[in-house]
Amino acid sequence: MSSPTFSWLRMAGLALAAVLAAGCASTQSAAPTAASTTAAPAPTAAAPVRVKVFVAAMFEIGQNTGDRAGEFQHWYERYWRTSAPIAVKGALSPVYCNADGVCGAVLGMGKVNSSSSMQAILLDPRFDFSESYYILSGVAGTPPSRGTIGMVSWATWLVDYDLGHRWAPEENTAGAPTFMPRKGYENYRRFQLNPALVGWAVKLSADTPLADDDKARAYRLRYPDAAARRAPFVGTGTHMTGDTFFHGPGLSKEAQYIAKLYGADDYVITEMEAAAITLVINRTHGTSRVMSLRGAVNFDQGNPRETTLAHLDPAPGETAGGFAETVLNIERVGSRVVDHIVANWPQWRGGVPPMAP
Repeated sequence: MSSPTFSWLRMAGLALAAVLAAGCASTQSAAPTAASTTAAPAPTAAAPVRVKVFVAAMFEIGQNTGDRAGEFQHWYERYWRTSAPIAVKGALSPVYCNADGVCGAVLGMGKVNSSSSMQAILLDPRFDFSESYYILSGVAGTPPSRGTIGMVSWATWLVDYDLGHRWAPEENTAGAPTFMPRKGYENYRRFQLNPALVGWAVKLSADTPLADDDKARAYRLRYPDAAARRAPFVGTGTHMTGDTFFHGPGLSKEAQYIAKLYGADDYVITEMEAAAITLVINRTHGTSRVMSLRGAVNFDQGNPRETTLAHLDPAPGETAGGFAETVLNIERVGSRVVDHIVANWPQWRGGVPPMAP
């Protein structure tokens, strides 16, 4: 992936900054309710926004507020209600910032879509990411042996599901893996996220009250696994990044095989973006301040009484439920970390602080 030159964007930034009438809203770091509406000046080339935390979502269903919430809406309503959109050439959607240095954007779904947006934003001179933390957030799937609908997971590892060799199962020994790593991808296919930062994220958010609904509770009972039947919780594990919605017990088993092959923790989340976004961040700022936060809205396979295709294309009324509650849970969990970092910026500015015993 090449790094395009964005020197011309400094000129565009000056022009854009001159016409932005509203700045960015202030963060309320103490209370988990409404954010402050204090405005801040718009960024300029001479005074870029010093980003303390950047929150990435992958899609929004409709508007940023006032309708059915996707991945971005609850973040937007907490931090950026009065913030002016900052258009970035090459990014899918505008960036929003508040006066406390919390910024965010919808990057797009899939590895190429999301990572190209992230690179465009990182290289825009109107933002200073030299001390930034990142939360890569969104919905996901989970194997019923490891998670449940409504759970929220902090990644310990990010693993790319696609980089390697595959062949059809009928061309292999029965039951043997149909995946083999490709040499040369060692620095691209997996990232161990900063254990100290993951530890802080869990400590700050483990007791977050999580939403649930009756439909999701009933749906979980279709699965015999103890993990699948649990109420929503905050957990950790490997997040598997793949451009395809791989599905079914066979491919779920393969994902777990890949995680173990690469020396990562148990595969607990299937998603489409985080490893690719992290690669882009790594090339400019490293990965020591990257967090991946996902909420499970589906199982990666059907229950023992349904086929994979039936689970992929359910009849009306047969879906899992819990989507609205999960996107709320993601923001509830993640905002605890965002607010703590901002409120204690002198301790976090130079890097992840040691955790008191």
